[in-house]
Amino acid sequence: MGLNIDSLHNPVVEKMGSKFRLHGFKYGSIRIRVTKVDWLSRKNGAAHHTQEYPDPELVVRRGQAFTLVLELNRPLEEQETIIFTVQTGPQASEDHHTKAVFQISEPEVGKTWTAVEEAQTENSMTVSITSPPNAVIGRYRMSTRVSSRRKQNERKLGEFVLLFNPWCPEDDVFLDSEEERQEYVLNDSGIIFRGVEKHIRAQGWNYGQFEEDILNICLSILDRSPLHQNDPATDVSRRHDPIYVSRAISAMVNSNDDRGVVQGQWQGKYGSGTSPLHWSGSVTILHKWFKGRFKPVKYGQCWVFAGVLCTVLRCLGIATRVVSNFNSAHDTDRNLSVDKYVDSFGRTLEDLTEDSMWNFHVWNESWFARQDLGPSYNGWQVLDATPQEESEGVFRCGPASVTAIREGDVHLAHDGPFVFAEVNADYVTWLWHEDESWERVYSDTKKIGRCISTKAVGSDSRVDITGLYKYPEGSRKERQVYRKAVRKLFSVGASGRRTWVRRMGGRGLWREDLLEPATKPNITGKFKMLEPPVLGHDLSLALCLTNLTSRPQRVRVNLSGATILYTRRPVAEILHESHSVRLGPAEAKEIPITISYSQYKEDLTEDKKILLAAMCFVTKGEKLLVEKDITLEDFITIKVLGPAVVGMAVMVEVMVVNPLLEKVEDCVLMVEGSGLLHGQLSIDVPSLEPQERALVQFNITPSKSGPRQLQVDLISPHFPDIKGFVIIHVATAK
Repeated sequence: MGLNIDSLHNPVVEKMGSKFRLHGFKYGSIRIRVTKVDWLSRKNGAAHHTQEYPDPELVVRRGQAFTLVLELNRPLEEQETIIFTVQTGPQASEDHHTKAVFQISEPEVGKTWTAVEEAQTENSMTVSITSPPNAVIGRYRMSTRVSSRRKQNERKLGEFVLLFNPWCPEDDVFLDSEEERQEYVLNDSGIIFRGVEKHIRAQGWNYGQFEEDILNICLSILDRSPLHQNDPATDVSRRHDPIYVSRAISAMVNSNDDRGVVQGQWQGKYGSGTSPLHWSGSVTILHKWFKGRFKPVKYGQCWVFAGVLCTVLRCLGIATRVVSNFNSAHDTDRNLSVDKYVDSFGRTLEDLTEDSMWNFHVWNESWFARQDLGPSYNGWQVLDATPQEESEGVFRCGPASVTAIREGDVHLAHDGPFVFAEVNADYVTWLWHEDESWERVYSDTKKIGRCISTKAVGSDSRVDITGLYKYPEGSRKERQVYRKAVRKLFSVGASGRRTWVRRMGGRGLWREDLLEPATKPNITGKFKMLEPPVLGHDLSLALCLTNLTSRPQRVRVNLSGATILYTRRPVAEILHESHSVRLGPAEAKEIPITISYSQYKEDLTEDKKILLAAMCFVTKGEKLLVEKDITLEDFITIKVLGPAVVGMAVMVEVMVVNPLLEKVEDCVLMVEGSGLLHGQLSIDVPSLEPQERALVQFNITPSKSGPRQLQVDLISPHFPDIKGFVIIHVATAK
């Protein structure tokens, strides 16, 4: 590709240090041009921690130098220098910081693009290019021209992708821990915690941010946003800011206001799509959205939205993790109280109850600076793509500073009151009478925001991070923060006015009165499992009542039970009975309860959850509500039968169990895992006799080394999904 200069009148080529310049010869009509560019993808990928992104395009991180080699058709003359132009998005301009023009110069530190010559041979030049640490992220086009007396057209060199850089101290997303960067940016699998507070279960999730086309799809999500469709130039110019980018993606992962990625469904009916519990990762969802011309994928629930959002943000270079909050409040009227209305059997009155407490809710945290709030609020920020409430007219949530939530600074952007309520709201129960009167019933008001959990760095353990969101429940500091949040939310203090809270039935209470607890009865009660609750089996438990006084008491107990969704929305009643109990002084008694499999089998949802309630009416008009959420257990095991090595097949053995007391057919085992399989593997399972155990074997051929997560999902038309996962440590081939 080089020009043979020896045949052109023997010019003198003088080496000046590492540079070559021509003397004694003018090329006249021979215009200099770049004939070839070597993006040095392997070298740059290793330096920028982007080597896992599939070829062909170069992927680098902002605020950090990357190197390329330019081949020229002839050596540069003394007065010539190469000028670079980089630009991103439509209508790129230097005013919007979406275009930069710069030439090879001496190294300098600043907020501009720079190019430094590292080495030069006769017809090639090695150049180091550095973007500013606050550069707009996205796909860039690069072109060059040579400065000389003669006007030249720019020559296109190609495209590259620029990402956020958690390794760069000047970047707003900088994270000062290599272990955390490996976990929250580079780990392509993870764990999402689900279940109930007393029985938390781990579910594997394939984030797959380095899989084929995922980076391109993530950039497309930004381009499909209404923010971009309405004003492309301004939208792209704001993509330097992780606050802006994360908020835009939070809106686009759900489909409520746009043709976003995932459509939510919480009614338990998924006939026209895929059940949220069938998904094992984000890759299939993102591919389906992209290949389906941006038609929302059916269906998702909170952990699906969180899994997809985590994939997109990690892919773009923002450290992100998935967080589960157990007993999560959905406070619709912003009064920091989840108000539940029940009948005399403790059954939720859906028509009256607007607020809700979900068994669990899953959102994300991303790590970046809050230039809009100040350094005190830097660090983890809550983002939630589940479409629950509108934020500035759009279904999205965050970023809300976790520090601001812990300190009760609910007035700060974005969506602080909603997130604060999710972890701090009081749980208040109201007994609704037939004459439409109501009264407060004693129950556990402090059950909101328990066991806030995320995956540990470098292991599959669960880490409780509740202390990041609030001070110890009931402590003096926690009460101070709660009162502070109430003042800010209800504007009590400066005006001296009390806040009137509207209640059902046209009645109302002063906020201060609403916070007063119900009268504590002179008995206690709790449900106790007598045997583990296993899917397909009868449930055996007891209601334990204790008299706290030295006098006998008579208690009337109304028991109810229902299959529920994980949002605690009842599906069907499976238990309805009453008991009368006499308790002697300080006496404890148990009321045995049995729920047969036949009672719940037809109405059990894929969430495998049952809610029991006991409304206890005590002498002298005292009332107590006792509740218990039950998640039915299942069983699956996975074994790898040999060493796992890149490029070599290894057998995996899965033990599946029919949990039912009847024969089942048409079961399918779905298998997925980044770096272990290309796409999903579907295996038909032979018919299973009642409670039969069977072994299913298949081969996988790993394509990437290191710890890799394999997910399996037993799908049956007869019982809810049974999921499992295993971490496989893959060695590099020798």
